[in-house]
Amino acid sequence: MAVRLRLKRMGRKKRPFYRVVAADSRFPRDGRHLEVLGHYNPMPQPHMVKLELDRIDYWISVGAKPSDTVAALIKQVRCEVGGDEKAAAVESEAPAVESEAPAVESEAPAVESEDSAAEATE
Repeated sequence: MAVRLRLKRMGRKKRPFYRVVAADSRFPRDGRHLEVLGHYNPMPQPHMVKLELDRIDYWISVGAKPSDTVAALIKQVRCEVGGDEKAAAVESEAPAVESEAPAVESEAPAVESEDSAAEATE
């Protein structure tokens, strides 16, 4: 059984909130789950996230894989809690990307207008 940690959508139309659940990957998104691991409410500002990190660690230790969104939520909560070593390890594994590219100036010859070319010949 391939277990995934993922979001289960709850709430009404246009007012979603999510439960973070451990579920078999073959189950439907909003279907049966094995265990509720937390809640995520994206509507209020700032977003409300409550996760049971000890249970999440257990499921990951037995082979469950978090979805991309759940992995981002776990990382966010771990950083807020106090710089957990696991969150720091995830950040240190990612290569640093430098967005500063050296500025290259083109040295193309300037195009002279006909008037300035005529003045230069006179």
